[in-house]
Amino acid sequence: MFASACTASRLPGGGSSASARAPLLAVKIDNVGAARPQTGLDEADLVYVEQVEAGLSRLMAVFGSRLPTVVGPVRSARETDLELLRQFDRPTLAYSGAQSALRPSIDAAPLRAVPPGKGGAAFFRGSDRPAPHNLYLRPAKLGDPAAGVHAGKAAGFEFAERAPKGGRAETEHTVRFPAARFTFNWSAEQGRWLVAMDGRAATTVTGKRLGAPTVVVQYVDVAPSRFHDRSGNASPLSRTVGEGEAVILRGGLAHDATWRRPTPTDGTTFSVPFAPGPVWVILAER
Repeated sequence: MFASACTASRLPGGGSSASARAPLLAVKIDNVGAARPQTGLDEADLVYVEQVEAGLSRLMAVFGSRLPTVVGPVRSARETDLELLRQFDRPTLAYSGAQSALRPSIDAAPLRAVPPGKGGAAFFRGSDRPAPHNLYLRPAKLGDPAAGVHAGKAAGFEFAERAPKGGRAETEHTVRFPAARFTFNWSAEQGRWLVAMDGRAATTVTGKRLGAPTVVVQYVDVAPSRFHDRSGNASPLSRTVGEGEAVILRGGLAHDATWRRPTPTDGTTFSVPFAPGPVWVILAER
């Protein structure tokens, strides 16, 4: 179902072509234990894993080729999101809120910001868990936030059915944050990497295992931003403009690679093509 959307045309500067620019929906997703299992992640084209305060993690799910009926739990935005989303063309960002000092930056960013105060009936509270881990989004009630284009194409990713030469055999790969751990196990039967978080299999609320044909460990600079949480912990800022190293997991192999994004409005290109389908990108500290 992804074949028609997975061949990215790229510009000399590394960005995706104008024809690939299309409306996309990005949703900030809670990822502490109380927020799991999440809803709608299995329908995302891209899932970004970001480091947040106290070494914990948060997810950003990006939808383009399809929309879930419900997605969540939805949580707050961070400065990292604003730089990351510049590679898309005015995406919709759904989030639960943001600290007051960050709001002017969100208002000035080239995106459609939709917190609950602007989303109206699109947001609702579930009864399955306590607040703040029970805020959900009905994407269809936001109008037309996605246009049927794979978000990876809009990001400038290159997809190829045929696996690249080289790589080393690897069926398990773990990435650690200061207070979070992600493990990806290759399933030849399913043709994808199955996700585990903090030592437990990651699933949807219906019990479906989360996974993707391609997992990208993108090594970036992570430094304290000027923002802090209520406990005084600095909010990490992951810089996704520039260049660096990466590990691409596909087909039971690990490929050492490089990434490049010259300017905020350029897409991100990698030296190894991805397998068609969803992609998980872990923004790991180098």
